[in-house]
Amino acid sequence: MAHSHAASARLMADHAAVRRIGLQDLRTALGKGIEDFGAMPTHVLFLIAIYPVAGVLIAAATFEGQLIPILFPLASGFALIGPFAAISLYELSRRRELGLDTNWVTAFSPLTHRSAKAIALVGSVLLALFVAWILAAMGLYWALFGDMRFASIPALAREVLTTPRGWALIVTGNLVGGAFSLLALAVSAVTFPLIIDRGTDAATAMETSLALVRENPRTMLVWGLIIVGLLIIGTLPLFIGLALVLPILGHATWHLYRRAVMP
Repeated sequence: MAHSHAASARLMADHAAVRRIGLQDLRTALGKGIEDFGAMPTHVLFLIAIYPVAGVLIAAATFEGQLIPILFPLASGFALIGPFAAISLYELSRRRELGLDTNWVTAFSPLTHRSAKAIALVGSVLLALFVAWILAAMGLYWALFGDMRFASIPALAREVLTTPRGWALIVTGNLVGGAFSLLALAVSAVTFPLIIDRGTDAATAMETSLALVRENPRTMLVWGLIIVGLLIIGTLPLFIGLALVLPILGHATWHLYRRAVMP
C-alpha cells in the first residue's frame, strides 16, 4: 500500500510546473494569437486551407449518403482533434517568438524531430476520443430515431426542434459532447506546445495539461467555451470561417502555454 501511494505521488509530480492564470491571461493569449496571424497570414492560410476544404467534403459526403444526422457530430468533432491539427501553428508562433524563419516548410519540423513519436501518441489519443464521440452520437441518434432518414437539414431540424425525442437528442447530445470536449481539453490544453518546445514525452506533457486544468478549473473551462464558441462560428459558413478561427486559436494556445507553464 505504501509503495502504491509513493508511486502515485511520483506520477502526480511528474509534470512541468504550472501557474495560476486568469481571464486576463486568456485575453492576452488571444490578442497575441491575432498578432501572430496578422504577421504570418500567407503561411497560415496555406497551412490551414485543407480544413475548410475537408469540412465541405465531409458535408458533401453526408448529403450524398443521406446521413445528415452525422453532420453535426462531425463538425463539432473539430473541437476534439483541433489541438493536433494546429501543430504547425504552434511551431510558427515558437519560431516567430525566437526570431527564426517562419516559412511553411519549417512549420512542420516538429513532425520530423525527436518529438514526432510523442506528437503521434497524443494525436492517437485525440483521434480515439473523436471516434468514440462519433459512435456515441450515432448510438444516441439510433436509440431515439432508429433508422429514420431525412431528405434535408430543414426536415431534420423540424423533427429535432418540435418533438420530445428531438429535445432529448439536443440535451443528451450536448451533455455527452461537452464531456468529450472537457476530456480532450484536459488532455491536450498545453500538451503539444510543451512537446514541441521541450521535447517532453507524451505522458509527462499530458499530465502537465491535466495539472494545469486542476490548478485553474474555472479559467480553463472558460477557455474551453471560447474554443467551442469560435469553432461553431467558424463552421457556420460552410466551414470557411475555420480559415480564420483555427490559426488564431492555434497561435493563442501557444501563448497560453507560455503564460501557464513555468520555464
